[in-house]
Amino acid sequence: MKLKIFLFALLGVIATAQAQNSGTVSGKITEKSNNTPISYATVSIKDNGKQVSGVNTDENGDFAIKNLALKNYTIEIQYIGFRKYIGSIILNDNKKTATVNISLEEEATQLKGVNIVSERSTIEQKIDRKVITVGKDLTTAGASASDIMNNIPSVNVDQDGKLSLRGNDNVRVLIDGRPSNIDPAQLLKQIPSTSIKKIELITNPSAKYNPEGMSGIINIILHKNANTGFNGSYSGGITFGETAKYNQSLDLNYKTGKVNFFGNAGQNFGTYYNNGHITRSDQDIVQKINVISDNDSYLYKIGMDYLINDHNTLSFYSNQNKSNGKGFVDTDIDYTNVLGSNTSNIFQKSRYSGPDQVGTYNLAFKHIFKKEGHTLDFEANYSDNKETNNASFDTKTTNLDNTSSSFVYDDYIKGTRKLSTVNVDYVNPLNEKTTLEAGAEARITRTDNDYITGNPFAAIAVSNYTYDTDIYSAYVTFGQKFKKFSYQLGTRFESYKVAANLNKGLEKFDDDYITLYPSAYLTYNLNEKNTLQLSYSRRVDRPSLEQTKPIREFSTPLVTALGNPELRPQFTNSVELNYTKTLEKGSFTTGIFVRSINDQISRILYPDETDPSQEKQIMTFTNYDHNTAYGFEVSFNYKITKWWDIQPSIDFSSINQQGVVFLYDPATKTSNPLERKITVSAFNGRMNSNFKVNKRLSFLAFGFYRGAVDGLQNNSHEMYKMDIGSRYTLLDSKMNISLRFNDVFNTMKYAFDTMYPYPQAGQFTWESQTVYLGLTYNFGGAKIKNLQRKQREDNTNKGGGGMF
Repeated sequence: MKLKIFLFALLGVIATAQAQNSGTVSGKITEKSNNTPISYATVSIKDNGKQVSGVNTDENGDFAIKNLALKNYTIEIQYIGFRKYIGSIILNDNKKTATVNISLEEEATQLKGVNIVSERSTIEQKIDRKVITVGKDLTTAGASASDIMNNIPSVNVDQDGKLSLRGNDNVRVLIDGRPSNIDPAQLLKQIPSTSIKKIELITNPSAKYNPEGMSGIINIILHKNANTGFNGSYSGGITFGETAKYNQSLDLNYKTGKVNFFGNAGQNFGTYYNNGHITRSDQDIVQKINVISDNDSYLYKIGMDYLINDHNTLSFYSNQNKSNGKGFVDTDIDYTNVLGSNTSNIFQKSRYSGPDQVGTYNLAFKHIFKKEGHTLDFEANYSDNKETNNASFDTKTTNLDNTSSSFVYDDYIKGTRKLSTVNVDYVNPLNEKTTLEAGAEARITRTDNDYITGNPFAAIAVSNYTYDTDIYSAYVTFGQKFKKFSYQLGTRFESYKVAANLNKGLEKFDDDYITLYPSAYLTYNLNEKNTLQLSYSRRVDRPSLEQTKPIREFSTPLVTALGNPELRPQFTNSVELNYTKTLEKGSFTTGIFVRSINDQISRILYPDETDPSQEKQIMTFTNYDHNTAYGFEVSFNYKITKWWDIQPSIDFSSINQQGVVFLYDPATKTSNPLERKITVSAFNGRMNSNFKVNKRLSFLAFGFYRGAVDGLQNNSHEMYKMDIGSRYTLLDSKMNISLRFNDVFNTMKYAFDTMYPYPQAGQFTWESQTVYLGLTYNFGGAKIKNLQRKQREDNTNKGGGGMF
């Protein structure tokens, strides 16, 4: 009911009548060199520097602006690749119409290609986010988005591709402001690095964003193709490790008149290796694990934008993804030196295979009112994820007398996840200083998972698990800007309902609550080059399907992983203070943050009660008690000379954690719970340096350091590496060739030690030392036309092109 009342109120605001004026300005815009009409040139009418109206020219270069007050105006006509025209218009009682026919001159340098990419990346602090504009130095880092993430301040990617922000992996990943049904670790491997325009780090999101993601939001903005005619780009790369991995993508675009068609196709395939060992020191048990992942994924997209008129745009696209991944895990456990053990060795072969399929369908409509910045956006999105996982486990046990036995069983998981989203967003600049934003959204998720397991000596077991959520929300924000001071206040109302069901009623879990998520931003400009900002927000991190599913995810002879359906959501109150200084040759940004976290969701490892030997362990998730966190970050972007620039950054985070671990008692051969209170601190440092030899050739060096972390469950050791690379541009900047040597000294390893539940230490390595060779080619040199569609880089939803 509250949502309906809000929607009626929103529509009432939109429907407010505005006074009509009586003057008209019309004309025709052409190219001076050949008198060809220029379609979609921007025509703006301004009064004392403030825009009062504006349109785009039609296919014949004609335009008309009506309902103007009778007074003097300035007219500006712009079209990329041509010189701007500025003139005067007089409208009065004796002259209520004015005709302006202008021929624009081409600029001396004409833009070519599809994407305009700067040489080096830049960092900018905006009111509610840090924006990294991706330059050629970052795209040289590797083939995919996953490869370049460790180059971004405050962002880390572990050996499994899992993202974390400010040391916390409870982060939400958006592509062009939209959520994806694809696992972020898998999705980022499929996005070519050359397709990325910007990366936004939204560490303290405002009320207009969905509140999920405790540590914030990472929004990846892809290049939009708005060129007329037929054009596109191709990118491909090879990563040489133990074996070669390949990726390629083709982006095609055809625009004519009011219609823009676009399509994408991408492929990523190769074999990846990961191996490690875990040593249990109290019983001298050594566990060796070798993992081989054979990945083959495809992505297709087709869509269109239709410019109905100067004020209305309709967009549609469909995105299809298929992954045929296979996993091979060999676990070898040596019991030879364990006193009293009759077992010398346990060897298990585990095999996993897909496929996974995701289909997404998106429809968006945008209305631009006559007043500049006054917009209404509607979007509907539906995605269908079909996941299959065939797993087989072959375990062979060898005794000291060389006798052996085998045990074979299979797991089969078939799951579907359907997500439907409908949202509306409204922006109204009430005056030069004041802006009102409001919106509403409905998100419906339905999941269904069938699980079958069996072995030759037991009956086949069948389980079914459903996990459904209904989320209805509405938000409003109000902001004002003054000479040096600006603020934005907002709140989000949300109704959340979840229902989990195991085996059709055998076990049930329901939760239903209504919550408010307020936010506030205060910004003070000390001067043009120095800005301070204070912000507050309330966030939530809800348990995911994988975290709650009480079904075995994977298993080794000593560890079984499954979810916990009774997990509670964790809520976070966050306060940040940021400072930005603009330098003549760069920029400097720094910030500090404090967070109060309730019911933090974290992994836990405890003994398997069904195992009499107390050697097997269960890996799952649990809620910890109230925690507090704080930290700071500093990033610097400076051009030392014309040929050398540096981008160092550091970040530090600390969190007070309290929780329960288990400690094994060898005397009683039992594991007892132990409550621990500790402070977990993490430090990261990065240095990116670019050296430009000439307009075509440049080199780069990148260094990375992650400090040791003493955690609640285990202690992680320090990690570090160094990368070097080069880039060469040719064919009038239409082609780029990149070469990068990652982890030159092969130092990147994950090592840990722990006392819980047993004294253990281990180390895992992956193909960190690789050589990447990539090529990007842009074709189709049509001049860029400006499509009047809202580039919603300041909100969570966007319409139209892009890759995902």
